[in-house]
Amino acid sequence: MPNSRPRPRRGARSGAGAAGRDELVSRSLRSAEHCLSAQDFGTAYAHYLLVLSLAPELKDDVKETFQYTLFRWAEELDALSRTQDLLGCYEQALELFPDDEVICNSMGEHLFRMGFRDEAAGYFHKAVKLNPDFNDAKENFYRVANWLVERWHFIMLNDTKRNTIYNAAIQNAVCLGSKSVLDIGAGTGILSMFAKKAGAHSVYACELSKTMYELACDVVAANKMEAGIKLLHMKSFDIEIPKHIPERVSLVVTETVDAGLFGEGIVESLIHAWEHLLLQPKTRGENGNCEKYGKVIPASAVIFGMAVECAEIRRHHRVGTKDVAGICLPANVKFQSPACSSVDTEETVEPYTTEKMSRVPGGYLALTECFEIMTVDFNNLQELKSLATKKPDKIGIPVVKEGILDAVVVWFVLQLDDEHSLSTSPSEETCWEQAIYPVHDLADYWIKPGDHVMMEVSCQDCYLRIQNISVFGSECEVDAGKNFTKDKDLLSLGSEAELCSALANLQTSKPDAVEQTCILESTEIALLNNNLYHEGFKMAMRKVLSSLAPEKLCQAMDTHCQNNELSCGSRENVSEENSPEPFYVLDVSEGFSILPIIAGTLGQVKPYSSVEKDQHRITLDLISEANHFPKETLEFWLRHVEDESAVLQRPKSDKLWSIIILDVIEPSGLIQQEIMEKAAISRCLLQSGGKIFPQYVLMFGLLVESQTLVEESAVQGTERTLGLNIAPFINQFQVPIRVFLDLSSLSCVPLSKPVELLRLDLMTPYLNTSNREVKVHICKSGQVTAIPFWYHMYLDDEIRLDTSSEASHWKQAAVVLDNPIQVEMGEELVLNVQHHKSNVSITVKQ
Repeated sequence: MPNSRPRPRRGARSGAGAAGRDELVSRSLRSAEHCLSAQDFGTAYAHYLLVLSLAPELKDDVKETFQYTLFRWAEELDALSRTQDLLGCYEQALELFPDDEVICNSMGEHLFRMGFRDEAAGYFHKAVKLNPDFNDAKENFYRVANWLVERWHFIMLNDTKRNTIYNAAIQNAVCLGSKSVLDIGAGTGILSMFAKKAGAHSVYACELSKTMYELACDVVAANKMEAGIKLLHMKSFDIEIPKHIPERVSLVVTETVDAGLFGEGIVESLIHAWEHLLLQPKTRGENGNCEKYGKVIPASAVIFGMAVECAEIRRHHRVGTKDVAGICLPANVKFQSPACSSVDTEETVEPYTTEKMSRVPGGYLALTECFEIMTVDFNNLQELKSLATKKPDKIGIPVVKEGILDAVVVWFVLQLDDEHSLSTSPSEETCWEQAIYPVHDLADYWIKPGDHVMMEVSCQDCYLRIQNISVFGSECEVDAGKNFTKDKDLLSLGSEAELCSALANLQTSKPDAVEQTCILESTEIALLNNNLYHEGFKMAMRKVLSSLAPEKLCQAMDTHCQNNELSCGSRENVSEENSPEPFYVLDVSEGFSILPIIAGTLGQVKPYSSVEKDQHRITLDLISEANHFPKETLEFWLRHVEDESAVLQRPKSDKLWSIIILDVIEPSGLIQQEIMEKAAISRCLLQSGGKIFPQYVLMFGLLVESQTLVEESAVQGTERTLGLNIAPFINQFQVPIRVFLDLSSLSCVPLSKPVELLRLDLMTPYLNTSNREVKVHICKSGQVTAIPFWYHMYLDDEIRLDTSSEASHWKQAAVVLDNPIQVEMGEELVLNVQHHKSNVSITVKQ
């Protein structure tokens, strides 16, 4: 904050009026400074507004101090939840400084935290345009761009086959007389432009996302079709005739489908369209001009499924261990991923996850033939209406290969018209992922030929639901002649199957045992399944605690590690008066973590967990109890912290931490935001000899040629979009870093060996460099299109965790180059690696 006070400059005006103004400006400046010193930021801000309204020529002089005052006052308003006042202050500030990138960026940050992502993106984008080198704004824009323009837009626009088939179907419909068209969920407007180019007289397009609507406006104008396409920023449910469109249309085109077909609301939007926006459909055998009748593209869909074994799906959706680094996971705790738990919750949760099965790490094994799940006719209003109310169909599928039943994989064939169709099958070259329904709650997941996989299928709450998956064994005398049974044929079989399943699931349990279902994200389940991770932390923590108290060998809780029943020995006989001062261990890693419980097994340790969710706390308490921890051994740190934003504090006023566990890497493959700031605070809270885990992190990368990454990051010219000019507009939202990658299954050609790119030292910060050059030796000729990267996290110099390992719950990320670089074997390429806050940028030095 500058200390010097600017003096009001006299302009050409003179006389009493100017003198009075100058005096008022001087007094207001003095008052503003006085208020700042007293930390009365609201009054100081008001004084600066007055100064700048009276003396706009002082803008440059007070700009820095004004920014500081605005940001501090905004923090107070935010803490008081005075949202309107906060936004009002920023609007006033931007009227005075419309081209200030720092104020634009700060406004965007507040809007993003409030959930206004579209608006936040606009401010971040403006800040980057004002100053392309402003790293904070660039990082913010890249993060929010993924929310606003999802990556599948780029992938689908690059799918020439999909674009060609949609274009052909729309051309057919328009040529046959469907001259008035409504595009529901227009996105970039590509289907609307296909209709206009085909000769449609009237084209209307609705899009709910503000960002995509504005993008579509720009795209349509650039292709000189703004006069022929009316864009509406609204849901199709809100379109009224004649307020928004003059009359009912003869054709609706849409691609509001997701991997599970119904998840984007296509059924509900088409029911509304048939009732309010479309002409009546042509009845069978009826002839006449198509312009008098309504129809939908796509016309229909067939949904298919297949039961599979897939270790990658399994480790992300089922906890496959009962013992994690010596900690027993009790039988009365059931872990589920959100996809598995969607049946039991009142919220509408997507009942599946998605995977591109052709690229799933480790591959998959089909245990059944592919089978038909359901057909739907989008041109039949009654059928669409009956979908939501129809009772679930029961299906039984014969098993053709033995293996572990991990999931039912689902895809569909979209029949656009009688001639044109699109398949999202895993065996097709397609931009689509498949819907994955993980299997859970079976007594035995091993299935073999002769068994039948049973399930119930329905369309409820806008989703395709596959529920009550079970196995009907050959020993239960299934009629082998019925290879595929549905509906009524299965009712008797289903009741027997339920009986078999119930008998198989009978368990003896304590009558008083508390049953707890714990919902974990799929990455949290994968972490719980990663025994190397937990063993590594256990070993590293033991070494630190032993070094802090060499005379104590951490015996008190160690006995439970040798116990065959994996339950730790009771410590109730140790009197509190005689027990030494404990070591304090704080785990502030994100999400569910059992590391505090592991720490509690290592001696006189007081472990603190920072989990936020009540169900996670209950689960950790039950695990502690099952492992015979004395009550109050494990504590929840957020109960002791008044301000949750200031988690890093002393355990007690006169105590320091022995170990602080930080989350350095996000599951997406990026460095956690503000990690170096958290490490700096943590170092101040450690006792002598205490450690932060991990102590340091090495970032590795390599050069690759990958057309897949190129096509998933930006639209490649006009050829892919059949001559339409879309790429320059949507590519404004491309981000240089692709996240959530599986490097082991990524389609790419390595052009170099892995090299160390960066060191982040959380314990010894002077070893860090914010900018370094790395020479990379080229071992294969080709075009460098991307630089994938991952991390080695060192808990100490000997214990290392690799975020690219097969068991890792972390994914990898990659920098995708704007322009490929041709390289020859034997050459060297120099990379410039910069680390700013939590953002790492990697560029090729030309």
